[in-house]
Amino acid sequence: MDIVWDPREIEKKSMAIIEELLPELALLPTEEREIIKRVVHTTGDPGCAGMVKISPGAVEAGINAIRNGCGILTDVNMVRTGLIARRMEEFGVTAHCLISDPEVVEQSRREGSTRAMAAIKKGASLAQDGIVAIGNAPTALFTLITMIDRGEARPALVVGTPVGFVGAAESKEVLIQAGVPYITLPGTRGGSTIAATIVNALLLLA
Repeated sequence: MDIVWDPREIEKKSMAIIEELLPELALLPTEEREIIKRVVHTTGDPGCAGMVKISPGAVEAGINAIRNGCGILTDVNMVRTGLIARRMEEFGVTAHCLISDPEVVEQSRREGSTRAMAAIKKGASLAQDGIVAIGNAPTALFTLITMIDRGEARPALVVGTPVGFVGAAESKEVLIQAGVPYITLPGTRGGSTIAATIVNALLLLA
């Protein structure tokens, strides 16, 4: 058995394999193709390629926001810590997650809501003209869309990939109808690693 040890070679070989398995990706714009390939790489599932839904102009909106040194707000720390710090530093991008903020914890207790909801309410302004990446909590995505509808939040791009069987699919359907640039995986599949992967793809494309 030949084992590849070099991480760069592993990634290069992985992407080549994905291109062989999914020749139809060659028909897509380069930027969208790179995002989808990285989602497939992260999940190890070529079947995910057809699940990624990207709204018109979403990739450009995300790249421009990054080039302008935007803020990125995430629903959970797993998404934030999964982002490529080196690339964020190059563009002056800052990432925020308020899920453990004492005021957020207290507000969620007081209101009987999830901490993710309270964190999005408090942190939405940190991603004004930036990126909100939600990889875990459908309640966070529902809250963000409500704020967008009310004019209380104005992200340039929403990466919405909450996972699970309660509210995840529904929250993503609402996102698709919200009129904001988005990248998502409709249905119950998703997760923090996918959300981080999508943002990282944008960071690399920028």
